[in-house]
Amino acid sequence: MAEKITGGINIAMKVPEHQYEQTVAFYRDTIGLKELSGKGPAIGFELGPNRLWIDRAPQMSQAEVWLELFTPDFDDTAGLLSASGVVRCDRVEELPEGFRGGWFMNPANIVHMVREPDAW
Repeated sequence: MAEKITGGINIAMKVPEHQYEQTVAFYRDTIGLKELSGKGPAIGFELGPNRLWIDRAPQMSQAEVWLELFTPDFDDTAGLLSASGVVRCDRVEELPEGFRGGWFMNPANIVHMVREPDAW
C-alpha cells in the first residue's frame, strides 16, 4: 500500500479560540514565516516545501495537528485502509460533495486527510 500513498503538502493546526491569535503571531511575527492566503478563514504559512494552515477551532480545548496524504485512487486506498482497520472519521470536518478524499485517524488519533491530488 505504501506505493499508493505519498505525503501531501498541507498541514492543518486546529487551535482553540483562547490560543489562536498568539499561535498565529508566533508563526508570523516571532518565527517570521511567509504568510499565505487563499484558504480563508484559515491563515497559512510557508513551512519549507509544506503549507501550515492554522484554523480557529472554538469547539476544541487543545490544539491538534492534522496531516495530508495523497493517493492516485481514493476509493481503492480507502478500501485498503479500512480493511487494515484504520478508522475513518469523516465527521470531524465536512468536505464538499463529490470530493475525492476523506478523513482517517492513525492509532494515536492524529487526523489525516487522504485525497487525490486534484481533489480540490
